[in-house]
Amino acid sequence: MSNDTTVFLADDAADMRMLVTAVLERAGFTVIDEAVDGTEALAKVAQMSPPPVPTVMVLDNRMPGATGMEVAERVLADFPGQRIVLFTAYLDAEVAREARAIGIRECVSKTDWQQLPAVVADLVATS
Repeated sequence: MSNDTTVFLADDAADMRMLVTAVLERAGFTVIDEAVDGTEALAKVAQMSPPPVPTVMVLDNRMPGATGMEVAERVLADFPGQRIVLFTAYLDAEVAREARAIGIRECVSKTDWQQLPAVVADLVATS
């Protein structure tokens, strides 16, 4: 099965970036770039040219420099259709509500990391 879905990943924990990359790539997605914090994520996004690349962004919420929500707000201002997953260890109803209010399409708790491939696939299929 051919899958041209690309993913940009931003997380300040190296072990989490390795885990997420392995899980997504095993599912057939391509992780095209990573950022170690919110500042680097914003810098890398600024270098992307329209149409938005990648297909999906997976952003940790609590990162140095800028949170995942702050990164998402900036990305969505320039690329309103960008598919974004907030991937956080601190997911509760308030975080999910705030994320959706700014345009983040999905929220996944880090304890549910196994769900990421299905969430990414659903975002691509429904967009």
